[in-house]
Amino acid sequence: MVLTLWQQGTQGFRRDAAGLHHLSFQVETVEEVRRAEADLREVGVDFAYDGVVPHGEDSSSGGIFFHDPDGIRLEIYAPTGAGDAKAPVSSAPTCGFF
Repeated sequence: MVLTLWQQGTQGFRRDAAGLHHLSFQVETVEEVRRAEADLREVGVDFAYDGVVPHGEDSSSGGIFFHDPDGIRLEIYAPTGAGDAKAPVSSAPTCGFF
């Protein structure tokens, strides 16, 4: 699979406008998520939350949420393995959907 993103304007991502909420990539294990997190931290990526977080309270799936240079939220997650972490947002899923 190839995904190509290109600049469409001079403004950064607007959270108050319609458009892409976030883009998510699934990997097989939470260990792969943690390796990706370490690599991204090494290059100074801006994270939405600290560490691997579950998608919601008592959820086994979860991952890391970070921002590209324009502020668009990206996610790398695993379908299991994040259940021992506390969800950072209790009123809505970590990914932000209502």
